[in-house]
Amino acid sequence: MITDFVPLFIMILLALGLAFTLLKAGQYLGPYKPGKIKGSAYESGMDPVGTARERYSVKFYLVAMIFIVFDVELVFLYPWAVSFGEFLRAGGPAVLGSLAVVGVFMFILVVGLIYDIKKGGLDWD
Repeated sequence: MITDFVPLFIMILLALGLAFTLLKAGQYLGPYKPGKIKGSAYESGMDPVGTARERYSVKFYLVAMIFIVFDVELVFLYPWAVSFGEFLRAGGPAVLGSLAVVGVFMFILVVGLIYDIKKGGLDWD
């Protein structure tokens, strides 16, 4: 039983050995010239402005949460789209039932989006 996993353990050992070897090779062979500029904080190629402890606007988090909610809801549509071919092959009430369920789901999504727009959740100003 455990002998079935021997190739897996060998592969893990080889991967760890290669990773360790490459890290050590980079450490010994790569240039190491510390300096004031290299030791300073780096922020997308610009000098850092202000502190890292500044507060973000609540709108930023609101838009992020809305994005995640709609993104997760779209993930639920993927299994339906994959299995829709089977519903088509089954024909008749299976197709109509599948379309009705997705229609209700999309209706709820659209109502949520309209509510969000009316409440100003997508206004960035």
